Amino acid sequence: MAVNPNEDTEFNDALRKHGILPPREPTPPSPSPPPSPTFADLLNDFTPSELQQMSEDARDDETERMIAGYRRQRLAEEHREEKRARFGRVYPIGRDDYTREVTEASKVSEEDDEEETGTGVICFLYKDGIPRSDRAFQHIRMLAERYPRTKFVSIVGDKCIPSLPDSRIPMIIVYKKGDIRNQLVAWGADQERRIEELEAILLVTGALHMPERPPPKERRKDDDDDSEDEEEDASSRMRSAATSTNGKLEKNIRRSTKGKDDDSDSDFDFDL
Repeated sequence: MAVNPNEDTEFNDALRKHGILPPREPTPPSPSPPPSPTFADLLNDFTPSELQQMSEDARDDETERMIAGYRRQRLAEEHREEKRARFGRVYPIGRDDYTREVTEASKVSEEDDEEETGTGVICFLYKDGIPRSDRAFQHIRMLAERYPRTKFVSIVGDKCIPSLPDSRIPMIIVYKKGDIRNQLVAWGADQERRIEELEAILLVTGALHMPERPPPKERRKDDDDDSEDEEEDASSRMRSAATSTNGKLEKNIRRSTKGKDDDSDSDFDFDL
């Protein structure tokens, strides 16, 4: 009679006891349930105006104070982010502007930066009519809007470096505190590149600043009917969150980890 060693039978137990069958593998433990959402998790998706309404509709004074305090903290964080968002677009420069707008600008720290880490400056060397350069320029513009604390500048390649061959276009040079942190030469020449790839590399260099908190979910801006649907949905979520905030709440505000500076080698030495 053939024996199935995986069956849970008394006969198999006897065989295992005498070493004829190997011990059964332990049953894997059940996965732990996800942690309960924190106070910040519940409220992070709401705008300050929605939080104001939630605090006014709170069931008790304690919940009202907690939501109001969180709203004040959100407003302070937004004010700080707005103050830091000095750029937000790509600035065209000439060769004579390079030292001032790139090297020296990367040495300037934000007003509240006690560690004086400088400013990330990303210089994009391009040439019109080269498909990979045009695609990369689109990504650079999008990243400039996404990371307004980082300065993005652009310059025609051979206007910056005389006789720069088209084979090295586009070129991306990353500065921080007056030093070159990384260089990308002929970006996208080997294969078509996605914006996420470029974003990841720039994050590693420390030139891009992650926001202190994930932004609220984008609201749809369609016609009036959609706007009414969004208002009704927001009201429903607010009631749900207001109900969930009753009881003991953890007031820990989760923050994103900022990228660390990382020097990278390059096959192209550049100094202007």
